[in-house]
Amino acid sequence: MPVHTPGPRLYHSIPFKHLANVGHGSGPKGGGNVNLNLTPFVDMMTILVTFLLMVFSASGEILTQQPGMELPSAAQQAQLQLSPVITVTSQSITFQNEHMAETSIIEDDTSQTWKIVELFERMNQERQLFTMNFDKLPSDEQERCINPKADDPRKCLRGLAILQADKNISAKVISRIIKTANAAGYTNIMFAVEQGAKIGG
Repeated sequence: MPVHTPGPRLYHSIPFKHLANVGHGSGPKGGGNVNLNLTPFVDMMTILVTFLLMVFSASGEILTQQPGMELPSAAQQAQLQLSPVITVTSQSITFQNEHMAETSIIEDDTSQTWKIVELFERMNQERQLFTMNFDKLPSDEQERCINPKADDPRKCLRGLAILQADKNISAKVISRIIKTANAAGYTNIMFAVEQGAKIGG
């Protein structure tokens, strides 16, 4: 096989002879500039994203359980409401998916300090943001906070948070988190649990 100088060998090494006429002359064979039309692709991706968002919203899921996390079980449960979430795993404590502290550091702390500073400041900021946007809430949610009713299964969103903690987390860590949340104005804590066996069932 002879050795040639490196370079393009269009129409020589590839036996597509019919391509040789593309771009020469006029008529149906003229104009070899072919552009990729991305419009159908963008439309398809937009529809796909919209579909996924609708499916996620319809599922009603409020929490995403962390891999390896085991929630405590309970026989009686109340429906969780969409509210700020504190997640506690064996590695870390997070608020709204933002890292606040290492669980082991809180566990090993022997000082008399009960407040988790980072968590307190972040929850206090979230509560202030809720107060600023209170007028933007739906009217029924505002009414639920202004004139609460004892028989209403839903709670006022002011001061409401969800605690999602692994069942193996010590009471010391849970206690410090609840005290910190209460100090930040979150006095109503809902615990995320697994559905357990009913009493007498």
